[in-house]
Amino acid sequence: MNNLAREEEWALWMRSAIAGDTHAYHNLLTAITPHLRVMARKRCEQWGVPSSEAEDVVQEVLLAIHLKRGTWDFSRPLGPWMAALVRNKLIDSLRRRGRRVNVPLEDVISTLESDAGLDVSDRMSIEQILGRLGDPQRTIVQAISIEGSSVRETAARLKMTEVAVRVALHRALKALSARYSGQLK
Repeated sequence: MNNLAREEEWALWMRSAIAGDTHAYHNLLTAITPHLRVMARKRCEQWGVPSSEAEDVVQEVLLAIHLKRGTWDFSRPLGPWMAALVRNKLIDSLRRRGRRVNVPLEDVISTLESDAGLDVSDRMSIEQILGRLGDPQRTIVQAISIEGSSVRETAARLKMTEVAVRVALHRALKALSARYSGQLK
């Protein structure tokens, strides 16, 4: 299958998933996950980040796709949207670890153009997903993954160590991923 045909198939599955087709959503996630891994590993390599970070980035991207799928513009290809999510999640990961990353202005502009506000159904989905977590995991995921707070800020607010916040975030995202994957089967 060539790239154009693959992109069209992914877009079809994404449109169907947004319309509520869980089978199409499962097909999409199954098909894109290997490609997300390749993109994440390539970005890690480019930025001198250990390849062990790639899988965490992939998991965060899959969660972001679920939470932000309604922001995808049907008239645009899915690949560049996912590539922007991989780039952004890797940058977020590096920020949480205290590493600075310089991102070209053109990349920021293209990301801003694709980031629309969450609509009511997205907020309901977020609330339902976060409702599956207990505290402090729910608060940590909300603060870091949704509100964009740093690990340091979240740790200070919750009176926890930064390491404890990172561990809780990782475990929460892993638990959400496991729960969500189970729903699709």
